[in-house]
Amino acid sequence: MLTFTLGTFAIALNHLLLISALALATFVGWRVAKRGGENPESVLFSLFLLGMLAARVGFVIAYWAQYRNDPWQIIDLRDGGFLAWPGVIVLLLAALYRGWRRPALRRPLGFGVGCGLAFWLLATFSLNIYEQGTRLPQITLRNAAGQTIQLSDYQGGPLVINLWATWCPPCRREMPVLENAQQQRPDLTFLFVNQAESMQSVSTFLETQGLSLTNVLFDGSGRLSQAVGSMALPTTLFYSPDGYLLGSHLGELSEASLARALENFDTPNPATSATPSRKLPCSASATC
Repeated sequence: MLTFTLGTFAIALNHLLLISALALATFVGWRVAKRGGENPESVLFSLFLLGMLAARVGFVIAYWAQYRNDPWQIIDLRDGGFLAWPGVIVLLLAALYRGWRRPALRRPLGFGVGCGLAFWLLATFSLNIYEQGTRLPQITLRNAAGQTIQLSDYQGGPLVINLWATWCPPCRREMPVLENAQQQRPDLTFLFVNQAESMQSVSTFLETQGLSLTNVLFDGSGRLSQAVGSMALPTTLFYSPDGYLLGSHLGELSEASLARALENFDTPNPATSATPSRKLPCSASATC
């Protein structure tokens, strides 16, 4: 399961774990402060924001090649581009400084930060282990010609699956990024699996947007979203050649966040191309 869904509300599990860690740290700090000390609630929240800022700055520095041509993307946090370790280091250093300056805060703040970080690290590690043990779903899809295709037919090479819809603004914004990646990475197989829309509406969208995509497939009942446990769009999944999930990204992909996600795969070899296990017909709205 990649998202937590309640009615029409959906949140990525990794985001939920982060919020839960902050809530736990605040609760523990408050309980310890009741026995003696200063309530660290406001300090913990400021440390959380400082850690997130450091994580974003670290990500931008690491992937500056993708940001330098469009610096405005640096402040667009919708791509989910954060590096955890700079954020954790800055948060710990800032917590030590606050505790040194305010002795009454040391014990509550220390317990709060320690419990919050321990919970987040353990929960994130467990979630990653669980996700990477899941396999490529055995789902039947259709192409634009109406022909039936088994998703497992694409197993055998590195696989990137994008779940999307034309009514989804983040899906529309990330399409050029994915189109470029499909052209630049022939060693990977990209599948664009539309969720519960008609073939005609998708074909019209691709033509009007000038998008040239291969492997445009259709999931009329949204079974693939249900199988992978993500009802939020867009969702992008990264599978190994033997069909194991290597990673996932919920929300809009930028060039930088996609570059990081593709690090799940080996160094690209332009001379090779991952191909399906049998010849599959192209979609009517795609270039083959």
